Amino acid sequence: MTAVAQARADVCTLARQWLGTPWHHKARLRGVGVDCAQLLIAVYAQAGVIEDFDPGDYAIDHMMHSDQEVFRGWCERYGRPTDTPAPGDVAIWKFGRCYSHGGIVVAWPGRVIHAFRPFGEVCETPSDASRLAGHDVIHYTFW
Repeated sequence: MTAVAQARADVCTLARQWLGTPWHHKARLRGVGVDCAQLLIAVYAQAGVIEDFDPGDYAIDHMMHSDQEVFRGWCERYGRPTDTPAPGDVAIWKFGRCYSHGGIVVAWPGRVIHAFRPFGEVCETPSDASRLAGHDVIHYTFW
């Protein structure tokens, strides 16, 4: 297995360790609470793919009143867009006025791991689960 393939597998394994963690805005404590942005930061930092960082303050409903691409900016800080997402890459969906929900690709098209507020926890769902279907999605890779 190549180093990149191993890193991708590690990201997916680490993400699965968060399954069932309750959704909680701006939290990042496995088993206690996490939101989608903090989940991505925690997993990619633990895997050694990115440096851990504090995303600062962000409103729970930012996407409803602003078109500032905060989440997308975080992804572009460390990665680059890709049209061919692979396991371990990021998918971000547009809700409201900007891309504001992210998950870790397990298989595309297929499955993602994400802290999903409507489901109340970190879950592994189809990439077009009912609440994701119909929303624009873009992908980023860190490799």
